[in-house]
Formats: sequence, C-alpha cells, structure tokens
Amino acid sequence: MEQFLTFGIVGLSTAAIYAVIGSGLVLTYTTTGVFNFAHGAAGMLSAFTYWQLTGGWGWPVPVALAVVLLVLAPAFGLFVEKVVLRPVQALGEAERLVMTVALLSGLIAVARWIWDPNVPRTLPTFFADRKPFHIGSAVVTWHQALTMTVAVLVAVGLRILLYRTRPGAEMRATVDDRALVGLTGAHPVRANKTAWILGTQLAAIGGILIAPTVTLDAAQLSLLIVSAYTAAIFGRLRSVPLTFVGAIVVGCMESYLTGYLPQNAYLPGLRLAAPALLLFVALLAFPHRRLRGRDRKLRPVPVPTARGTAVFAVCVVAFGAVLASVLGEADLITYGAIFSLGVVALSYVPLAGYAGQISLCQLSMAGIGAVVWAHLGAHGEFWALGAAILVSAVAGAVVALPALRLSGVYLALGTAAFAVVLDRWIFTLPSFHLFGMRIALFDQGSVDVAGPRLFGLELDTAAKQLVFAAVCLALASLVVAAVRRGRFGRRLIALRDSEAAYATLGGSLLRAKVLVFALSSGIAGLGGALYGMQQRSITADQFNLVAGLPVFLVAVVGGLGAVGDGLFAGTAYIGPTNALVAVAPWAQNLVALLPGLAGIGLGHNPDGIVVRFRREWEPLGRDRIALPGLLCVLALLWVLRLGDLINGWTFLGCSVAAGVALRIWATARQTAAPTEPEVPVEWWGLRRAWRPEDREVLARGLAAD
Repeated sequence: MEQFLTFGIVGLSTAAIYAVIGSGLVLTYTTTGVFNFAHGAAGMLSAFTYWQLTGGWGWPVPVALAVVLLVLAPAFGLFVEKVVLRPVQALGEAERLVMTVALLSGLIAVARWIWDPNVPRTLPTFFADRKPFHIGSAVVTWHQALTMTVAVLVAVGLRILLYRTRPGAEMRATVDDRALVGLTGAHPVRANKTAWILGTQLAAIGGILIAPTVTLDAAQLSLLIVSAYTAAIFGRLRSVPLTFVGAIVVGCMESYLTGYLPQNAYLPGLRLAAPALLLFVALLAFPHRRLRGRDRKLRPVPVPTARGTAVFAVCVVAFGAVLASVLGEADLITYGAIFSLGVVALSYVPLAGYAGQISLCQLSMAGIGAVVWAHLGAHGEFWALGAAILVSAVAGAVVALPALRLSGVYLALGTAAFAVVLDRWIFTLPSFHLFGMRIALFDQGSVDVAGPRLFGLELDTAAKQLVFAAVCLALASLVVAAVRRGRFGRRLIALRDSEAAYATLGGSLLRAKVLVFALSSGIAGLGGALYGMQQRSITADQFNLVAGLPVFLVAVVGGLGAVGDGLFAGTAYIGPTNALVAVAPWAQNLVALLPGLAGIGLGHNPDGIVVRFRREWEPLGRDRIALPGLLCVLALLWVLRLGDLINGWTFLGCSVAAGVALRIWATARQTAAPTEPEVPVEWWGLRRAWRPEDREVLARGLAAD
C-alpha cells in the first residue's frame, strides 16, 4: 500500500505539470482557434533559458524566474502572435496548423544550436534543501507540493479569467467572429495577444517544473507535450476542469506503469508510448464538436497533363543520371537521398493535396518500408520491394480506419500519436516470433540494407542506386498524376471539398480514405526502402516524428497539390543544406533551422513554390530557341565535367546561371510578343480551342454558384 501511495503522489505531481501545460494549450485554442503544436517547445525553450540563467550564469532563482516568466515568455508569445500567426490568420486551418509545426521544428533546431545536445545538463528541484514531509505513509517533496499548488492556482485563475472577466469573454468571442467582436468595441488583436502571452507563460511554468525530473533534451522536452495533448483532448480542447482530469489520468498511468509494469525486453517502450496510445484512444472515444475557427479556404489543385507529366518524368531520370555521373562516391550517398526522400515527400500529394487529410506519420511509414526491405531483401530479392510497399500500404489502411472519425487538428494529432507509438515502442522491440515466424525490426540498433538485383544486374553501387531511385520517383510521379486525372482523383478532390456532401451524393468515406491512406503509405514505404538502400544501414531514429517534421514542412512549402513536389522537396531538403555545410561547416546548425523558417514563410506563398516556379519558368519551356540553347549548354557542361575539365561547383554554377539568363531572355521575348486576347467563358471552344483544364474550371464555377 505504501508503494501504491508513493507512486500515486508522483503521478499527481506529474499530472499537475501536464495540467498546467494542457490548460495553456486549451486557452490558446479556445481564444484564437489555433492548435499550437509548438506549445511544448515553448516550455522546452523556457526550461533551457532558466537553466542558463541559474546553472550557467549563477543568477538567483527568483530573479531567473521573474526574467523568464515575466519578460522572455511574454515577449516570445507576442513575437509568435505578431510575426508567425497573424499573417496566416486569414488562411485556412491547414496553413495555420503547418505554421505551428514549423515553429516546433524551428525551436528544436534553435535549442540544439544554442545548447550542445552532447553536453548533459540537470536542474535541481525547488526547495531541494528542505526535508520532505509525509502524507500517511507516502513521502512528498516540496517540489511536488509546489507543483500541485501551482496547478490548482492556474485552474482557478483561468476559470475566473475566461468566465468572470471582460477580457476573458473578449478572448472567447474573438475566435467565433472577429468582425462582430470588433463592432462591439472590443479589440480582437489585443485579445489574441493576451491569449498567446498567457499560453506561453503557462508552457514556461510547466517546462521549468518538469525539467528537474527529466533530461534537458530539446526533442524529449518538446514531445512531453504529447501527454498534455492527451489531457487537452480529455477536455475536448475547451474545458479546463476536464483537462485537469485528463492530466490526472495520464500522470497516474505513467507513474503506475513505471512501478508495476512487468520487467521484460518488450514492455519498457510501452510506458514511454502510453500517453500517445491514450491520446489515440481518446481521439476515437470522445465526441468532437466543430473545430474552433474552422474554415474551408481551399486552394485549387491543378490537373497535370499526360504530356507534361511524361516530360517531367524524363527530366527526373535525366537529372539522376547526371548526378550519378558527376558526383563522387561520398557525395552520391549524401545527395542520393534527393530521390528517395523525394518519394516520401510525394506521398503527401495524394493524401494531403488531393484528399485534404493531414498526416504527420509518413516518415514512420517509410521506416516500415525500410525495415521490410532490409529483412526480406537482404540478398537483393527484387520482390521484397513490392512486399515493402504492400506492408506499408496495409499499415496506412490501419491508420485510415480511425481517420473516419477524425479530421483537421484531430487527424494530425492522431497520426502524430501513431508515429510516437512506433518511435517509442514498436521500433524499439527486439525480435520475436509470431505464428512460428521470426519478426525483426531494428533489433534495438542498426540494420544493414542491401541494394536490389534487377534482371540479373546488381545495383550495389551508390551511382546505380541513385539512378534507380530517380526512376522510382519518376514512376511514382506518373502514378500520382494519373490518379489526379482519373475518376479516383476527382473523388478525392470532392472528399477534400466536403466530406458530408461526398457521402450525401453516394461516395463511400471508408473506401476513399482507406484507399488514399494505403496509396500514400505505399509510396512512402517505397521511399523508405530506397532511402535504406542508399544509406546502407538504418536506425529507428532516422524515421521518428521529429525527423519527419522537416520533410513534411518542405513538402508543404513546395505545394501539396503539385506532382513536382516530390522532386522539389527532395532537392530543397537535401541539396542546398548539404552543399552549404560542405562550403561552410559552421553553418550546420543554421541548416537545421531552414525547414522551420521555410514553413513559417508559408503565409507569403500559400500556393506553394512549385506552382510559382512552373509559372515563372514556363516561358523558357515554350521558347523554341532558348530551350534548345539551354539543353546544348547543359550538354556541353556535362561533357566538360566528365572530362574533369571543370569541377562540380563550376558545373553547378554555370548550369544555374545559363538557366536563369535564358529564362529571363525567353520571358522578355514572349512579353514583347502580342498576347492572345482573353475569351469569355461562354465562347470557349468557339473563339479558341477547348483545353483539358476547362472542364474542371467550369465544374468549380458551377459548384460555387
């Protein structure tokens, strides 16, 4: 009984921290309509800053607390509200969600840049010099008592603020109708500022209170928010008392699992994954009301032509062949991931771009594909690549079943929870036997990965594997483009526009979601297998949630509706970052920050860079003089590089310079030429030729009316 009470006290003190963090999350969401994925990262940054002031610089604890909680945390909250989220306030829910994911990734990178993750750091508990006291047979430290007292004060204060004061009513009303609140004489921007300041302060309090009990690690502290997510879902993202109930459930569950979970090789990860599992169950079990501030500001998804997609696929293969011929062995392994991670990024296009389903576990699906290939294709058996795609697709279909009840923020939380369960438990399992068959994942370490054998040819070199990955990316792009042009693609667009209307008109939500999740997960599994081949050895950390966030962000920045997003994301994520590190090794931390910065800049170009890039370079593709000239210049530079007459940097620089110069020239030539007069829609097909994209333009126009 004494042990039970002791673990209960530990669980309640941990629950108090989760309650403080979760209540800040609920406050922000209730008052601004933005679910802040970076809420835990704000607490992490506050904990590191507090350590720096006290442990690093020797400041007194009261002074350090005052600086962090009363100066730095409010300033950070104001910065996030004004610089990060205000520019996307008028955009859709998905764009606002992406901004907070970008902020999460960026803050982790900033913390690792400032504080070396290889240096251990610890924080002492509050009142560590005082003797603990007893409640019955249980021992309670003053730090635990302080934590629970703070949680109670936070709960009472938030209740009074939100429901007994004018600023609280103003904050709650702002998210429902900003314009109407403004007409009453209130100030919506001021209400949002207040909410972000208080939310950030609560995250800072939670981060400082929990830091003495865990390792000061940027990713670990940021992902403690998963437990706070669970508590907030118990409160259905609007009730502070129910959030506290959820926090008690999560905290006590973690504590009692620590004390009573049987000791064997398969269960330690279960305790770490338990909050994510509970979050997944809570998302499925609890009813969800309309999302706060939810809207449907959807961007049109272009229909790629068969000819354009074929040309793009040829260009992808040609790009891979050029890289394979001009790069050295080490660079081939580094830059070969352009195409494999490009395939993973391409998996977001049918899922998020066409169907509007937000998923944060695509890199986890890639990990499944990589593991299946590593074990079944250990000797290069090509059929194992199909098995990797199939198993990943089945895993995606499993995720799709709960997705029937989830959408928007809830779906993003569910897929994030699924990724955390894989990271913390499934991928850490040792080998086991199921129905007489040995199942092995990462074997609690690294797994060697071999290249495939295709028609008697062994793809055992980095150059061959790079070309093979480029071919796979080209084929996957053709498949995704064909889906968009076909009947299934039109169904997915309809599903994205309105699930209720789709079901009302006879569409099967179950079939559509299962198929699109399976398709995207199969593509991600293919990318994971290719990535494993190129890396030659894989670990579970390469496929965790934090590692997948930059890939997701770069794919979103590229434009989730464009088939070329796979090549763009792979090139943008691998190419410039590694090139910058090669030129300036000191910039490695800056490179890790770039995906987060790119995601934060999404508000300035919500359609995606691929669409803008295609629009700007289209004149060059239509010019019958500039385009052949560019191809001749590139061919000449390639020959010079193969003959070692120029180095790789010269080849790259001259290629980019020639492309930019000829694009400008082609644009100037076509701008000077007379333009075709605009033809009214009722004369399409008469005064000008009918175009393939006209059908969808008319369909969308009729639907809008």
